[in-house]
Amino acid sequence: MYGNETEVGEGIKEAIDAGIVKREDLFVTTKLWCTYHTRVDEGLNQSLSNLRLAYVDLYLMHWPVPMNPQGKNIHNKKLLLTNTKGNHPNLPTLPDGKRDLDNSLTFVDTWQNMENVYKASSDKVRAIGVANFSVPYLEKLLASANITPAANQIENHPYLPQQEIVDFCKSKKIHITAYSPLGSTGSPLFKEESIMSLAKEKGVSVGCILLSYHVARGNSVLAKSVTKSRIDENMKLIDLDDKDMEKLKKLTEGGKVTRFVYPAFGVNLGFADKQ
Repeated sequence: MYGNETEVGEGIKEAIDAGIVKREDLFVTTKLWCTYHTRVDEGLNQSLSNLRLAYVDLYLMHWPVPMNPQGKNIHNKKLLLTNTKGNHPNLPTLPDGKRDLDNSLTFVDTWQNMENVYKASSDKVRAIGVANFSVPYLEKLLASANITPAANQIENHPYLPQQEIVDFCKSKKIHITAYSPLGSTGSPLFKEESIMSLAKEKGVSVGCILLSYHVARGNSVLAKSVTKSRIDENMKLIDLDDKDMEKLKKLTEGGKVTRFVYPAFGVNLGFADKQ
């Protein structure tokens, strides 16, 4: 969905060819997009082709929302090819502008498809997981799953700790990976007084505090930048103690949270404001 698999693959190939790194030293994650829920094997093979890799270390269900895979009016039993002009292969829409969802299956069925591909193609994918799953969705998935997701990648930062999801995942041995750890572009997190004060006290950047926050919680964190100096800076983490974490915890006292990523899919994803 991000449209960067080809470029990532080129970068990996260049680094391996130059002897900078070995494939086994890299952990590569990619995702199954919503229009591929009925064709997981095809989605995986397309990603491997784009990445120029024989396998990925982790394959995630991007969202628990199946979408129309072919630009068809799948809500009509006859699968009439109507109102599809200009339909988008990744973000299909109905004539009224709403997202064109695939109601022929649920995310539970998608997970079964992912399990089947994993069992049949373990040489292509080392582990499978999910992303953007709330507790209710995870509970429903686990009720029939044969394989527990290896990870759940969620939006996570001091404005959105999602403690309920983090605790639930840890109880099920599902690893948490945080995305959007710095918030959105121009994020108010960078102007949050308590975070700025903590950064000044530690002699580091606000970004360092926001990334170190996740490591202190025992989670992995994804930082995105195209600027070399910031990429270098993002690797400089520090240890935050319980006192430091309590300061950050106070940012959501009273149930005040801020979510930056909330696509209008037209379905209730089970996210609770209190998280």
